[in-house]
Amino acid sequence: MVVATEASGDVLGAGLIQALRQRLGEGARFVGVGGARMAAEGVASPFDIGALSILGVFEGLRAYPLVLRRVGEAAALAAREKPDAAVLIDAWGFNLRLAHRLRRTDPGLPLIKYVAPQVWATRPGRARTLARAVDRLLTIHAFDAPYFEREGLLTTFVGNPALTRDFSRADPAAFRASLGVDAGAPILLVLPGSRQSEIDRLLPSFEDAVNRLKIERPDLTVVVAAAETVAEAVGTRVAGWTHRTHVVEGEAARLAAMRAATVALACSGTVTTELALAGCPMVVAYRLGALTAPIARLLIRTPYITLFNVAAQAFVAPELVQEKCTGEALAREIAARLDDAGLRARQIAAQHAALDIMRGGIADPVGAAADAVADVLRLRGVL
Repeated sequence: MVVATEASGDVLGAGLIQALRQRLGEGARFVGVGGARMAAEGVASPFDIGALSILGVFEGLRAYPLVLRRVGEAAALAAREKPDAAVLIDAWGFNLRLAHRLRRTDPGLPLIKYVAPQVWATRPGRARTLARAVDRLLTIHAFDAPYFEREGLLTTFVGNPALTRDFSRADPAAFRASLGVDAGAPILLVLPGSRQSEIDRLLPSFEDAVNRLKIERPDLTVVVAAAETVAEAVGTRVAGWTHRTHVVEGEAARLAAMRAATVALACSGTVTTELALAGCPMVVAYRLGALTAPIARLLIRTPYITLFNVAAQAFVAPELVQEKCTGEALAREIAARLDDAGLRARQIAAQHAALDIMRGGIADPVGAAADAVADVLRLRGVL
């Protein structure tokens, strides 16, 4: 059983299933919860995961009845299908509740958490909570492990699959040609997030920044890459922007845009790692809800929200968060990079150096995760 309730988890789950099939054979059967990527691997999710992409204390409270209902449906699926192991990917609130339900239903079912809660950033007590809920943790960051091992949870650093994103087929020249943009002309790539709440909070500031930049730079081409989970909402809102903007969808177009862009404006998340891999300098932005933000300030123990900044322990890419996330401030940081090729080159080099730290010597993260899951199945006598 593989469970993922967010777009990034859906990608991880699909990759894990592919790697497990190579190790377990085509006779292996997978059930669970996921999105389009896992559906393509044969996992028929009992519900649409779109409404479960939740971030924020008060947003979580509003969605609590839905979460409990979906947890019940996932637990019922496990009761029917009787899996040999369950892999619960990221999604702390949902999967912790599901782990408790699965434990009550089948105490002998091995529970594997894939991706650790970010206890290095906030709420370190979650390490003990997780250690009591699951049997094994697969962590994508080397700096996670000590927090959980201290609590007695068997933890394996498997590496971050995002660091192996293949850009070899991404053709920046063809992408520019498709937009009618010359090789040396500037392109700003805007990535506003994959959650509806992120779109609602960030797009107004992003639009303001684009307007300011276009006034000074009418030749600037603006491209918005819309995540499939919010593509319709993004397309509708961007259609009303004052200046012409190209909206692209789909993995191939998104990766090509990352390679072709001069600078990116990105919502904090997995996409920042992908941009760094593509060699694109960026400005990172984020904004929580007005009620959630004060609580977050009390809980968060790190000055960084971007993973490669955490690895480097420096603001390799600028982060404009909460009240700093204004159109004026975003435009200023983007303009500095559009106008200074040297600054762009230095940031790209620093991003690559931080990525090397993040890799931690793991060449095949998905394979390492699959090996760890296969080990659990062997210990159970399934293999």
